[in-house]
Amino acid sequence: MQNVLIVGAGKGGTAILHLFSDIDLLSVQKVADINPNAPGMIKARKNGISTYLSYKEAIDDTVDIIVETTGEATVFQELRQMKPKNCVLIPGTVAHVIADLLYEKEGLMSQVENEVNMREILLSSIHDGMIVVDTDEQITFVNQSAANILSLQETEMLGKKIREIIPDSALPNILQTRTKEINKQLTLENGKKVITTRIPMIDDSDELIGAFAVFKDITEVVGLAEEVTDLKEVQTMLEAIIQSSEEAISVVDENGIGLMINPAYTKITGLDEKEIIGKPATIDISEGDSVHYEVLRTRKPVRGRKMKVGPFNKDVLVNVAPIIVDGALKGSVGVIHDLSEIESLSAELKKAKRIIRNLEAKYTFDDIIANSEDMRLTLEQAKIGAKMPTSILLRGEPGTGKELLAHAIHNESRRKFDKFIRVNCGTVDDETLQKELFGDELGPPERQKGLFEEASNGSVFLDDIGEMSLSMQGKLLKVLEDQEVVRFGGHERIPVDVRIIAATSVNLERAIINGSFKESLFYRLNRLPIHLPPLRERMNDLKPLAKHLINHLNENYGRHIDDISEEALEKLRKYSFPGNVRELENIIAQAIIKMHPHERVIQEQHIPRLHKHTFDQLDLLHDHRDEEYATLQEAMDEFEKQFILEILEANDYIKSKTAKQLNISIRNLYYKMDKYNIGKQLNSAEDG
Repeated sequence: MQNVLIVGAGKGGTAILHLFSDIDLLSVQKVADINPNAPGMIKARKNGISTYLSYKEAIDDTVDIIVETTGEATVFQELRQMKPKNCVLIPGTVAHVIADLLYEKEGLMSQVENEVNMREILLSSIHDGMIVVDTDEQITFVNQSAANILSLQETEMLGKKIREIIPDSALPNILQTRTKEINKQLTLENGKKVITTRIPMIDDSDELIGAFAVFKDITEVVGLAEEVTDLKEVQTMLEAIIQSSEEAISVVDENGIGLMINPAYTKITGLDEKEIIGKPATIDISEGDSVHYEVLRTRKPVRGRKMKVGPFNKDVLVNVAPIIVDGALKGSVGVIHDLSEIESLSAELKKAKRIIRNLEAKYTFDDIIANSEDMRLTLEQAKIGAKMPTSILLRGEPGTGKELLAHAIHNESRRKFDKFIRVNCGTVDDETLQKELFGDELGPPERQKGLFEEASNGSVFLDDIGEMSLSMQGKLLKVLEDQEVVRFGGHERIPVDVRIIAATSVNLERAIINGSFKESLFYRLNRLPIHLPPLRERMNDLKPLAKHLINHLNENYGRHIDDISEEALEKLRKYSFPGNVRELENIIAQAIIKMHPHERVIQEQHIPRLHKHTFDQLDLLHDHRDEEYATLQEAMDEFEKQFILEILEANDYIKSKTAKQLNISIRNLYYKMDKYNIGKQLNSAEDG
């Protein structure tokens, strides 16, 4: 530490005092000026520095450096005569230059330190394992991923010979040959399989300074393993791994602002550095929540999160880990894998499943939630019916889960290894339905068989049986009685062995009275009637049903909702659910759409307005003059109008939010508002 005397406390001396105060190597002990009120004298006194009205009184053997800032030649010459032998006399201009150089040195040292720290953080945070050895084959660096793969602690490896840790390691060979090895397979002593790349480290003087290995555990993720990149240029270990890796890497700071990306990241997302660096972590996300922000919030790593990124909605798998230095959160590093090919295959598989969905039963009794007494009784009846060869009639309001129960009955029966075919009787005309069920003798050979023949030894689920015409009811009755079919346009009687599971939300007894349903068919189907209670009569099932639907909708919407609050459940319990479980799913879906990205629990305010009176207020849909109900279209228009009004009100009449919640364009919303005179209605309400 050098003691400094500043002679002259004017503008220049004050500047030198300010500059030297920030330099650790210098200590300003004295300031001298003939003016006691000079700015430098005042600043020195405030900082506890001794001040003198004469520099002659300030000079002694404790002074190592004298800085002359008056600019007067006589003062400078006199100081040269008076200064101690080992004391250095510096003009003020030279002092400024020295201070600038010291500042530049400290800045460069700080920059180097930051780069070293960032390099250590990145190498320790990446998903791939990494080991570095010196020319004596001793381990000088190992990251946490490598320690995890080797099932060892970092401290157990540092300083050891590489072959003490990995007996089959080829790094010693790399030190001898100075030749890199790419994508070599190796089985570790703990049984794990890895793909490794080994590279010599050579400095600018062509001197060998060591070697390093980068390896990936492929034991559990063979399907997702990617080749380790052929490292073309080794400028630094950080650039070799980050810049050349086929895994896209992004780094953000503690505020979620982008710091670094690599070329693989640009390749996958279609976004370059100028679009990411300095921008929020959400900038690259096209669908899903930011994993970087989640990790920064929880300080816990997240692995295997699926989302869509970039302008092309690229499907990726994301791993993100926090960057923590000395207990302080400094940011997070993310590695993303391109899953477009896998997602494409998955889409094809889903498409294939949709094509054959009518040929299999997907659900079992384990998939049905039944805490209430009524629902448990229903399942007991269904399980008994599943073991019996008779036909079954499922009765219940729309949305109660009749198809789900039909799947379960089939999977519990002896026919479970054969086909399950669903047919909606109310969506097609008689001729089409007849061809579908009984076959078409006049059709192409591959389509002559009907569904009753296709489902031989299996089950046919006839949904909405109450919508079937009397003519088709008669033909169905013949199948039940004779166990044989005659194809459309044919004469041959073809034997079939199928179990009929029918479902209806229609009051069949009333339909028999008004002549729209055959009494004989009713008795054939009604031998084992099973009633599914409406949701309002099984409120004990509301909470588990809600949680089940949340998990299901999380997958569909790419959200991560954890639960639903008791207040929200209490609001739902007060509702009658005319649409039953299907309506509950719609309500939960609307609540999730309204939630902010970081919210994890559905609260009461997220639940949309429940339309208790939409169908109860019959005066809206009823013409009292003629005692006739309005047409279906009029009823639907009235419902749509009321629904739009309620969503507008819930969104404080903000049309963009309303359109988003209704899942329609803003132009479509304006069209509907104009159609129903909603704008005039709102203006009238505001004027009133």
